[in-house]
Amino acid sequence: MTSVIGYIRVSTEQQAESGCSLEAQRNKLIQYANLYDLELLRIEVDTVSGKTIEREGLQNALNSISTGEAEGLVVAKLDRLTRSVRDLGDLIDQYFQNAALLSVSEQIDTRSAGGRLVLNVLASVSQWEREVIGERTSTALRHKIAVGEHVGRPKYGFKVVNSELIQDETEQQVLSIVRRYRRKGLTLKAIAKELTTQGFRTRKGTEFNHNQVNRIAA
Repeated sequence: MTSVIGYIRVSTEQQAESGCSLEAQRNKLIQYANLYDLELLRIEVDTVSGKTIEREGLQNALNSISTGEAEGLVVAKLDRLTRSVRDLGDLIDQYFQNAALLSVSEQIDTRSAGGRLVLNVLASVSQWEREVIGERTSTALRHKIAVGEHVGRPKYGFKVVNSELIQDETEQQVLSIVRRYRRKGLTLKAIAKELTTQGFRTRKGTEFNHNQVNRIAA
């Protein structure tokens, strides 16, 4: 008999309070465990979005697998575990190479060759998705550069307006003052003090110091 931890999830407190979705998932896991002779040790519950795997209930379940308390994890549906193909791939790599992953709705059971095949396909899809996203990002950046659009944080003295890099008048004034005083031989500290006296501030709204003056003048 395989010992497993059940995991159920709803996205909102309202769904949790109604109890319908959680109860339906719970019943599915209990029936599935009885049907396939699984030892259901307990059922972990989360009432948060599936956008991240950093959920208390899920982490408790995964920890039980890592420590050897349980031999597998059972969910009513894979999207209860995660909605992210990438996260699913990471979970497969970290936890389900040796432990069992079982899903009621998708009829996945990695204790069988067929179940492991499905899981490997999902892992491959995850890797493919990561590579495609990387390629699309790289292509998009090259296109922006080719058509003259700004990419990344603008250099001091400039700002981005409607995807175009233009001069920032205030920052250009600051640069002009810095250059003028540097030609006169003033120290960076003295220049920073002069900028503060004239009412200029950094992008974060703080007073200039000698390090900041050194960076923008570089």
